[in-house]
Amino acid sequence: MRHLGFAELAALFRAHRRAFHLEVRDDYSGVAGEADRVRRFLVGEDQDPAASARWHELMREVTGAGCAVQRVRVISEPHGDYTRFSVGTTAANMDVGEDIRWLPRSSAPTDLPDDDWWLFGDDIAAFTVFADDGSTLPGWAATTDPVIAAHYVRRRDELWAKAVPHLDYRT
Repeated sequence: MRHLGFAELAALFRAHRRAFHLEVRDDYSGVAGEADRVRRFLVGEDQDPAASARWHELMREVTGAGCAVQRVRVISEPHGDYTRFSVGTTAANMDVGEDIRWLPRSSAPTDLPDDDWWLFGDDIAAFTVFADDGSTLPGWAATTDPVIAAHYVRRRDELWAKAVPHLDYRT
């Protein structure tokens, strides 16, 4: 495994035609900056554009250059506050080119990992590393191990096919 910072992750988006992200947690409010975004949503305040500016800029760039950026968010129903926030703010991600789908936990495979991951093309898996308190450690842990990558290619294809496109998802 090798450690990736944001610049290295951005380079992977630029170098691949497809990037897939699996999100499996019901609450990311322990991630830096997320608690304020959720609070704003819950009290009806506008989101601070600066909170997502770097990500949105990258997504506009890479999707504009032809990279398909896909996410599947595995969620519990009924929704908790974080999932309501996530569903309610997804339009901003879609506006910058991401394709997002929802997979109710009741329809998801029971053997999903506890941590999120990215798959770039069919050959690089990058894992988000979470601390016990729900915060993330800086960066991502990446591998090009062909056995691991092949496993995540199969999981990507399985989950993408099962998940509901955002515009079709009904809460």
